[in-house]
Amino acid sequence: MTKGILFEIGLEELPARFIYNAEKQLATKTKNWLEKLRISFESITTYSTPRRLAVLIKKAAEEQTTIEEEAKGPAEKIAKDEHGDWTKAAIGFTKGQGKTTDDIYTKEVKGTNYIFVKKHIIGKRTKDLLPSFQSIIESIQFANNMRWAEETIRYARPIRWLVALYGEHVIPFEIAHVKTSNITYGHRYLGKTIQLQSPDEYETKLKDNFVIANPQDRKQLILDGIQSLERKESFQVPVEQDLLNEVCNLVEYPSVFQGSFDPDFLQLPSEVLVTSMKEHQRYFPVKSNEGKLLPYFIGVRNGDYHAIHTVIKGNEKVLKARLSDAQFFYEEDRKQSISFFQKKLERVVFQDKLGTLKDKVDRIVEISEQLGKLLNLDKNTLTKVKRAAEICKFDLTTNMVNEFTELQGIMGETYALHFNEDAEVAKGLREHYLPDHANGELPVTILGSIVSVADKLDTIVGCIAAGLVPSGSQDPYGLRRQAVAILRIMESNSWNISLESLINITLNRYQALPVDLKINNDVKNELNKFFRLRATFLFKEMGIEQDVIQAVLHNEIGVFGYTVDKASVLSEKRNDDSFKNVQEALVRILNLSKHSHRDEVNPAIFETSSEQMLFDKYQETHQAYKTANKDRNADEALKQLGKLAEPIHHFFEHNMVMSDDEKIRNNRLSLVNHIAMLINDFADLSAVEWKQHF
Repeated sequence: MTKGILFEIGLEELPARFIYNAEKQLATKTKNWLEKLRISFESITTYSTPRRLAVLIKKAAEEQTTIEEEAKGPAEKIAKDEHGDWTKAAIGFTKGQGKTTDDIYTKEVKGTNYIFVKKHIIGKRTKDLLPSFQSIIESIQFANNMRWAEETIRYARPIRWLVALYGEHVIPFEIAHVKTSNITYGHRYLGKTIQLQSPDEYETKLKDNFVIANPQDRKQLILDGIQSLERKESFQVPVEQDLLNEVCNLVEYPSVFQGSFDPDFLQLPSEVLVTSMKEHQRYFPVKSNEGKLLPYFIGVRNGDYHAIHTVIKGNEKVLKARLSDAQFFYEEDRKQSISFFQKKLERVVFQDKLGTLKDKVDRIVEISEQLGKLLNLDKNTLTKVKRAAEICKFDLTTNMVNEFTELQGIMGETYALHFNEDAEVAKGLREHYLPDHANGELPVTILGSIVSVADKLDTIVGCIAAGLVPSGSQDPYGLRRQAVAILRIMESNSWNISLESLINITLNRYQALPVDLKINNDVKNELNKFFRLRATFLFKEMGIEQDVIQAVLHNEIGVFGYTVDKASVLSEKRNDDSFKNVQEALVRILNLSKHSHRDEVNPAIFETSSEQMLFDKYQETHQAYKTANKDRNADEALKQLGKLAEPIHHFFEHNMVMSDDEKIRNNRLSLVNHIAMLINDFADLSAVEWKQHF
């Protein structure tokens, strides 16, 4: 026999951004819980709305699965005495397993005999195990939690009701003084109290009370409503997935409507209009079939279509007020100048120990100029880089960005063009804020890329020097995201510059300033460690194995794009049988180099031709490797190292490296050491877990 199981957590309205992750956790935790309890089931379906999280388990078994389990005891030599009788260790083991010594049998494990017994574990009744689901509810994590009333539990929002049903029976438990029952609730204004007779009727009864519990169904209703308006009005509604997800998680019963605004507002930059609609009101903008913004918007109501015209008028009124503010700010800002806004940066604190935004801009200018020189930019481009850096933050003090923070950079470009700045400089202002999230769009122009990296480097170095190292989930300045951005920009642009040189430029800039920071080796080591962790994150995103990551990052990150290429080559070679001969030779050198001397090699005291042959090949390969390394050709660099394989094998075959003669021993160790330094320059191949089938 099987039965359905339903759990529902009724809450005050959850923030939309919490819901998707919470529902995902609920699904994963429920599945793991059932498997751990050995309760078989047909399927798991989760539901979510702003007021509830729920999971329906179909056809759950009435009993746990009965299992045969093998328990391992002590080694046979411990379990038996010299007369062959069972010892106290064996007797105690079997007693602890509910067995006797008559049940013992032996098995060999890695060359040693151990004693074992088999246990027959009879499954318990499912209904007796279900109250433990309370721990699953309590374990769901949210970005922010709160306490309410006299409760000690911390949760995203107060728990108002709990449904827990096994068939027609209520599963008893209590959380925050809320007891489980078979009572749930429909839409806050349109629905009624619902008494559930069984888990299977959950979704239907909620729908009858104006709650679409399945978020995918709500999304489809929203999309259907939008597409219906598109066909009717012959316009287009660009639907961004993030906005659709958010709107879906703001409503329990979606009804799509169309509103309008004064066409005169279309004189504002389109980004201002779109931001006002999307970010502030959660509306979908409307465009013509030619892609031109139209004076309409699409909204989604949490309810039915009753009195929808009143709802539309209310939304139009709110949007009009928003756009009127934006128009006023836009006109007032354009009456000023860039220098006017730049002056205001002197009064805005960036961080207590790092000074004002004006101080930060000065540092960005210096870092940008030095980075431009490292990239061998021409004089004209360097001039533009400097100008973009000088004015990169001026829009932060404008009325528009103060009101609509999402427009930083966008208004920088818009206003810069209005104030007759160079078009490339203006675009650099917009792009220097990119990427705005870990996998976001990267800057396209060289100006945007340089100023973006300079800005982010300044923030990371300054904050870590000030002791603001991210810990756990705490990263208020977004340092992790910015470090990932720097590495991605470096790789995307194929910059032939090491990350460490950029860190040094920034550290040197801070050392020259009268700031209350200690710039020492500890700070430098912390920065290197921090960036290495971010590089590791990116490598894993690329599918690079952990051992390969360790191999290429054993020393420093270096030129990140080249380091990525090295990792890709090694990731391929670690599974390549044909590379076995090379790998064995190079790793053998690395292992022996731990005992090496760093003296110069003296060919005059070579005793064998294999020594001379390896030395000659090393000198030849050294130059070829350096050329490939300079060209950042990872495949060719490893190929050149591979040419040392045969001479290395011959060397070890015909020479006793640890000779009794100290001079000969040290000379051979010095040769090994020089070759090892060349190999390590590429990567620490001894860290790679080679997967060839030997």
